Order: sequence, then structure tokens, then C-alpha cells
Amino acid sequence: MWWEVLQVAGIVPIVSIALALLYGKHRWESDTRALRTKLAATRVSITPKSYDPRELEWLPPPVQRYFQAVLKEGQPFITTVTLQQTGTFNMGENREQWKSFEATQHVIIQRPGFVWDARIHIAPGTTAFVHDAYTAGEGTLTAKLFGFLTVMKQPQTHELAEGELMRFFAEGAWYPTCFLPGQEVYWEAVDNTAARAIMQDGAITLTMLFRFSEDNLIESIRVEARGRIVGGTTIPTPWEGHWGNYELHHGIRILTQGEVMWMTPGGQNRTGVVVSPK
Repeated sequence: MWWEVLQVAGIVPIVSIALALLYGKHRWESDTRALRTKLAATRVSITPKSYDPRELEWLPPPVQRYFQAVLKEGQPFITTVTLQQTGTFNMGENREQWKSFEATQHVIIQRPGFVWDARIHIAPGTTAFVHDAYTAGEGTLTAKLFGFLTVMKQPQTHELAEGELMRFFAEGAWYPTCFLPGQEVYWEAVDNTAARAIMQDGAITLTMLFRFSEDNLIESIRVEARGRIVGGTTIPTPWEGHWGNYELHHGIRILTQGEVMWMTPGGQNRTGVVVSPK
């Protein structure tokens, strides 16, 4: 019967699309598990086990005040973190194209690393799956439509790894015990409201400027050169993060909102993020 043929013909594309979406979801989840397994394999024991205020004695004054504001004596060191995030992401190079996203981020403090698993809503019915990660000293930046159509896959260069470690370091206000001197972070005085922090992982050494607010919390971070991808080319560009809305979680004051941006000659290219730790 002709109407039955038409009904079947109409169902087949729908079933095909559903199967493709299920396939993409399965492939993406498999890739995510592989990244998280790689991250977990790098984890090492952290010593000491808890925060001792005597560690602060030789630190610059604004850094001392920061730790006094966010930590309490005897606070266990943070070893792993899971964050749920929502926010907006600017996908335009020459004009603003803000898209909403949700993400889950897993972080390990030693050896430093993270896996960011995001869904960016490009258009109604169209979602980009994104992995942004630093694992075992390597950077990962991959985006796939529906989880299986690759639209971006950056090669694992030194510049990419350096940029991803910068992200880990900048986001330390979510896991502030990583900034303590015993975690191989070295602080240099700048003035009464700022200090530079230096960290090293493998062949990568980073220097980052931290500025502190009147209530002694991290207000902003800055690096003078982070690789920004423009037309397939990596361009070193100043990069800043502005942090705020600190809340108490498990005895630690951590931020719940932040915004990062490239300081480009033509203006600021922003990415807004709202974070809910768990």
C-alpha cells in the first residue's frame, strides 16, 4: 500500500539520525573515559597531607593574606576535584558569537592535569562536543559535532601543552592548596596587591601574575603570551582571567564565577564561565 511505503520512507531517516546520534554519544564517552584513565594514571601522592600556616613565613604579604583568607589550619590538601560548569563561549574571531555550554571537569593536583568535557550549543539541534585537557604533560583540544564529526583537532605540540598547563594553574583558585610552597610553586613579590607565581611540570615552566582584591582573594591572573589559534596558526597573545563570587565549600573559600579573555589588538575576546563545585 502506497501510504505504508511513505510511512516507512519517512521513518528510515529518523531512525538513521537517531542511530548516528547514539553512535556519536557512545564514541565520545569512550574517548572521555580514555582521557580520564590517562589522567588518573599520572596521579601521585601529595605531601604534606595538611596545611600548616608556618609554610607562609617566606611568602609575599598578599599571598600570605590570601591563604589566611581561604584556608584554615589543618585543612587537608586537595588531591582531586570535580566541577560542573555552565557558561557562554565566544566562537567568533572577528565578531562576537556567544554560545552556551555545559561541562564537567576532572582535575588531579599531582601530577597536575585536568579533563574538560563540554557540550557547546552551536544552533538548535546542533551540539559540539569538546575535550580540553592536560594529561601526562600533553595537551588535548578536540571538537566534534554530535560527538563523531571532527571539526577541530589540534596537534599535541609544546605550545598546546603549555597553554593547557596555564589553564590548570590559572584555575587554582578552585583548588588553592596547589599554590602552597610545598607543591613546588614559587612566589615572587610585585607589590602589596600582586605577586608572580612560577610552576614547572616536565619541560614546561610558567610564570603567572596574580592580583588580589581588598578582601585578600585572587581577583585576576595574567600571562603575557598564551597560544591563540587564528586561522590554523598559533599566535602568542596576552591572556587574562578575572575571578569573583567566592563561597565556602568544605572549609575552603573558592570562586564560583570567572571570565577569561585574550587581550587582542582589536579588543578583548572573552569566554564567560560560571562554576558550581561539587
